[in-house]
Amino acid sequence: MKKEHEDLILKACGAESLQIDAKIQTLWSGYGEIVRVHLEGCDRPSVVVKHVMFPQNQKHPGGWNTDISHQRKMRSYQVESHWYQNYTTSERCRVPACLAVRSFGDEQLIVLEDLDDAGFPMRKTYVNDAEIKACLSWIANFHALFLSVTPEGLWPIGTYWHLETRPEELEAMSDQKLKAAAAEIDSVLNNCRFKTILHGDAKLANFCFSKNGLQVAAVDFQYVGGGCGMKDVIYFLGSCMDEKECEKRVPGLLDHYFSELHKSLDEKANFSELEKEWRSMFAFAWTDFHRFLLGWMPGHHKINKYSKRLTQEVLNKLKQSQSN
Repeated sequence: MKKEHEDLILKACGAESLQIDAKIQTLWSGYGEIVRVHLEGCDRPSVVVKHVMFPQNQKHPGGWNTDISHQRKMRSYQVESHWYQNYTTSERCRVPACLAVRSFGDEQLIVLEDLDDAGFPMRKTYVNDAEIKACLSWIANFHALFLSVTPEGLWPIGTYWHLETRPEELEAMSDQKLKAAAAEIDSVLNNCRFKTILHGDAKLANFCFSKNGLQVAAVDFQYVGGGCGMKDVIYFLGSCMDEKECEKRVPGLLDHYFSELHKSLDEKANFSELEKEWRSMFAFAWTDFHRFLLGWMPGHHKINKYSKRLTQEVLNKLKQSQSN
């Protein structure tokens, strides 16, 4: 790490010295890394630093090394910086405190609170019912907090798979019926009456758990932006359950999400109409993500019978509405 980067961290934390720990992870497509930095002489034992470095040679796992992909990623880091600097959440949808953000030419540093030290040291690849509900509660509280808030400085439409930013993946699709319906599905979601700010990448891997698994915090806000709350919900559920679990458990988990959302909203919100609209958007949101996967990685394990069933339901609804 360069001296100017270290100086920024020391100043932001009021520390006397620092020591770079092991890398936590490499950023997608080789766009930098996330590292833990240990501190001396201040009240924080450590911080987490997201160090973005725009690469000369991109290394996308799926082979999507294009200018569109590069511009989208560059914009995503600008959005994440803006998010951390200009938006605040509550304890019920905990995120790491941002201590500093600075650009150094084609590099960028985001210095964040270490959630391990803040009581969220666990990362999970498998979750039980209570842990799934803890994440859905976080999502519901987040959506309630930002209901009807304009996503200024963020993505106008949140999530990394929304249609406008994925023309290449759409072109690559072999499912012609879904490909032809993609714009209409996108329009249905974008024109819903009730909108919030979405996390935009609310997969299980982006949640940090307390030791008992009942409290969570979330990270990674590169694709935070506006939209229908169901987009976060379907993406999270698909990230931690297989097709059989989805068939069996989704109805009850959706009930939990809406119960938490209701508790978090003030009385001015027209909750019954919001719930009715967003429940009707569930299959559309799932199908929208399914559309992305079919173009991006047609062999992906999330392309399953549950996704195909919901997609067929949506296509049938659209066909019906056109014939009426």
